[in-house]
Amino acid sequence: MSTAAPSSRLTAREHHLPAAAFAALAVALLVGLPEVLGQTGRLAAVLVLQLGLVLCWVLVTGVQGFAGSLAVGAGAAVAADLALVLPEDPELGELLGVIGIGFLAVVVQQMLRRPRHELVASLSGAVLMMVAVASLASLLLLGRTDAGSERALVALLAVGAALVVGHLVDWALPRPQLADGVPRGLLGVLLAVGAGAGAAVLAAGTGDALDGERSLVHGVVIGGVAALTALVASYLVVEATPEDVPADGPADEQRLSPWVLPVVQVALPVAACAPLALALQAAL
Repeated sequence: MSTAAPSSRLTAREHHLPAAAFAALAVALLVGLPEVLGQTGRLAAVLVLQLGLVLCWVLVTGVQGFAGSLAVGAGAAVAADLALVLPEDPELGELLGVIGIGFLAVVVQQMLRRPRHELVASLSGAVLMMVAVASLASLLLLGRTDAGSERALVALLAVGAALVVGHLVDWALPRPQLADGVPRGLLGVLLAVGAGAGAAVLAAGTGDALDGERSLVHGVVIGGVAALTALVASYLVVEATPEDVPADGPADEQRLSPWVLPVVQVALPVAACAPLALALQAAL
């Protein structure tokens, strides 16, 4: 028995251009606020992205228990940030306690809601959301020193360049298509990795934290992860905007706005790249 490929009611323009614009905005926020306000600005930028991801993730994925899921996600975001801000010498391992307690909170929240339909899907979606907001918190460790700030700039520009170029290329020419119904192509992935590498090398040239070879490694690895995670996010967007849902259908079936989707399309790749950038900082 064959299964029809998913198809989204969004046009290629709606799928890619808002995401490219939001990627540029998010990176500008994550780079600009720390330049103006230091670590306080970095905390504010990360928290804004975390809370935006929580709200949009619940809307896009349809996690059941709307208010409870928002509360758990926001609580995980604040707890993860505090775990890395309050200690004098914080480590990434501090997030393990946040994730452990957050997992229990997700389970309790999902078990207490009534009715408990779509329990497994909602539980897995809420757990992934919590892990993503905790991963975003690792950006707070990346920029605690002068050298770390330069490396954070390299990583963020690599992520931003990969996302923007990937979406623009796939808007114009999503070929060869990687999956039926999903407007993403191999050319976009390859050029996104190249853009990430190029942005990292250019950004590293403005400081002394990284030489050309190490910055190239940073750009290729981070750009590759960003491109692949953006591909996963596009699968999510296509499944969340089915073509067969009429525009005047029930409110719960048309709960999405095209302006909600870009937050997930951008925040999810940044979350995947944040701990990776921290690992590269330690390894290189």
